[in-house]
Amino acid sequence: MSQAVLILAGQREGVMDPLCEAAGVTHKADIPVSGVPMLNRVISALSDAKISDTLYISGYSGSDLTQVSSGKGPADSVALGLKEIAQYPCLITTCDHALLTAEIIESFIAGAQKAGTDICVGFATETVIQSKYPETKRTYLRFSDEAVSGCNLFYIANEQGAKAIAFWQSVQHLRKNPIKLARKVGISIGLKYAAGRLSLLGAFEYAARRIGITAAPVLLPFADAAIDVDKPADLELVEAILKRRDS
Repeated sequence: MSQAVLILAGQREGVMDPLCEAAGVTHKADIPVSGVPMLNRVISALSDAKISDTLYISGYSGSDLTQVSSGKGPADSVALGLKEIAQYPCLITTCDHALLTAEIIESFIAGAQKAGTDICVGFATETVIQSKYPETKRTYLRFSDEAVSGCNLFYIANEQGAKAIAFWQSVQHLRKNPIKLARKVGISIGLKYAAGRLSLLGAFEYAARRIGITAAPVLLPFADAAIDVDKPADLELVEAILKRRDS
């Protein structure tokens, strides 16, 4: 099955990314990783996976990809992009996913299709990541059964799945106000998570019921899937990984 693909490449206006400044470029998509712009590495992986004839991009005009509108943040950009693309299923990733490979993409899509839900989100477990890259520091969501880190991979199977993006839009402005965010998402589920009694699947099932959709996590067996380029230490690690791949 062919799917639409949306690459998020936006960045905050008026704020210079330290990585961009160090590389002498104005946009994150252009930051060279082992001599190749990050975006080009993502495009290459998606092309190798042969899942779509047309790749869409938001937030960046310096490529030959089909452009869609970009919003004030990731949630807005995804919502606008899905509306303009008007094709499902849609795979969403980011321009800083420099270690993305066709194998990772194919594994994620296979997992999402097996789940059969309206939306799926890709994760790698702390065990998978630390066993391969003990030196890396990632942000983990700690559930009762797994500690996971996001992989910047989302699979929107249908229009129902887009409801999750609308919910994301409705709460993103509350990210710095945990009390109001808890009221919006559900205080009981927040307390359960804080107490270490919430499983990963349980969190997805709760959120899905609240939104009126079905949703599932897809656990990927690839540590590389969870490493994007957000800071200098990430860039150093990614270039070291790519050097080992090439050798």
